[in-house]
Amino acid sequence: MVQKNKIMISVSGVFCLLMLGVLFDLAAASAATMPRLILQITIDQLRGDLPGRYADRLTPGGFRYLMERGTWYTDAHYRHANTETAVGHATLATGADPSRHGIVANDWIDQDTGEFVYNTEDARHHIIGRKSKAHEGVSPRNLLASTISDELVVHTGGRSRAFSVSVKDRGAILPGGHAGKAFWFSKGSGEFVTSTYYYDDYPAWVKQWNAAKPADAYKGKAWELLNDRATYVHGQMDDRPYEADLKPLGRVFPHRLGDDSKYFYLLLTLTPFGDRLTLDFAKALVRNERLGQNDHGVPDYLQISFSSTDYIGHLFGPSSLETEDNILRLDRTLAELFQFIDAAVGLDQTLIVLSGDHGAPEAPEYMAALGLSTGRFAFDWFKTEGPLTKSLQKKFGRDDLIAGHSHPYLYLNLDALADAGLDAAEVERFVAGELVRIPGIAYALSRSDLLAGRITESPVQNQIRRSFHPTRSGNIHMVPEQYWFLHSTEEAEKMGIGSIAAIHGSPWAYDTFVPIFFAGHRVPAQSVGRRVAPTDIAATITAYLGVKPPSGSVGVPLVEVLNR
Repeated sequence: MVQKNKIMISVSGVFCLLMLGVLFDLAAASAATMPRLILQITIDQLRGDLPGRYADRLTPGGFRYLMERGTWYTDAHYRHANTETAVGHATLATGADPSRHGIVANDWIDQDTGEFVYNTEDARHHIIGRKSKAHEGVSPRNLLASTISDELVVHTGGRSRAFSVSVKDRGAILPGGHAGKAFWFSKGSGEFVTSTYYYDDYPAWVKQWNAAKPADAYKGKAWELLNDRATYVHGQMDDRPYEADLKPLGRVFPHRLGDDSKYFYLLLTLTPFGDRLTLDFAKALVRNERLGQNDHGVPDYLQISFSSTDYIGHLFGPSSLETEDNILRLDRTLAELFQFIDAAVGLDQTLIVLSGDHGAPEAPEYMAALGLSTGRFAFDWFKTEGPLTKSLQKKFGRDDLIAGHSHPYLYLNLDALADAGLDAAEVERFVAGELVRIPGIAYALSRSDLLAGRITESPVQNQIRRSFHPTRSGNIHMVPEQYWFLHSTEEAEKMGIGSIAAIHGSPWAYDTFVPIFFAGHRVPAQSVGRRVAPTDIAATITAYLGVKPPSGSVGVPLVEVLNR
């Protein structure tokens, strides 16, 4: 009997050892099929048609690599209404709508405290080595949902490492998540900086990079056309009155940076040179942090946000000689990045995802010349001018009930409401009703109606609902008519820049339209024309890795990428 039990124990032990061996083999096989690096690229203001618009002049290794070797979604649109930079970056990182991730705008007024809030503002964490003039400090704490990188770090028990880089702080901080490290370009010092949320002091390699002052190499240089002017679609669109005229950049090529302006580093970011600096810093990060070379056999994560397309689009418009030349230069920047990643990690070991944080409209003046009804409102028009103030005076006997406008919201003067004994919900509904009577305003939804669910199932109202957060959204969400801007040329002229050609931030298709590319690792080559959303990216990456989706995720995994 004893001998029989010994035999049974022995057989059982052998079985367990065999099963452990199988499990180890499966784990090894799983690790072998996992990418070593997740490279998520965000191009600020990359409207969905821009990569293919100039395909005949693209290099083989940039956008064409993504188009020809990866999966390209040609009909991707955001589902929320306020298409601003911080909102789009947060959505790409979390797979959530603004109503869930909480970044409802670049800036907002908190309904509970009445405080003006910048999207990454956090007074507890100042920028290392200096105090920021714009706000006391920054961190990702205003982001209410977890991100792709957060979930990857949690899934691997902290063995995966996550980094994020951009010219803009919001372009680095929000995608970097709560568990990653973020670096961004200081337009005051010309260095890449971070805050005490991430480090007590800069890593040695960052100090060395900043000490070399690579941004200063561009002093005295000019942004010139990459190719002969005759080869450009917009070769003759180089001096239009609605384009910006910042000195010393000017309105026409060549755009000279100069070398003695105190705004030199700011001007630098308004040219394709800003993306070049971002690339150079990202390459240094990959080398020094050994990304994609994780000793634990798990993927690392790197997000790079290129911002020059956004700045140039604002100043000159998406259909301009400047934007066209920038896309061609961006294509070369991407080709260099992919070549570098191939040498450092291997493109076959890297899952690449590229999209935009929002699209872009054409300048109203450009579209008006084609016969469309367009226009611009001044920022303070709704507070100081026009029929709205008169209607409030007639209805409530007060002309001070509007506190101001911060896109996309109109804010009521709560102190004036209290002084007059007025109900905020009643005033909100009245103002919303008056706004839609104004030519150029398409929709106006009040906070109280959104809280109560008093909206229709129209596409735009659903987009507004997805953008609404109870304590962060303003009193009235305004939507201008198509190709109408809540920004005037007069204000830009007062700032000394002549004009700002284009302003995004609407729910219209030109602002929601972005490309989505997946490439590298085991991604099949294909073009997909069905309607998808950028919220699907987070769900796809996490499903690809076998990781749970971020906490606020509302997207659906893209089966064309997963069926590999």
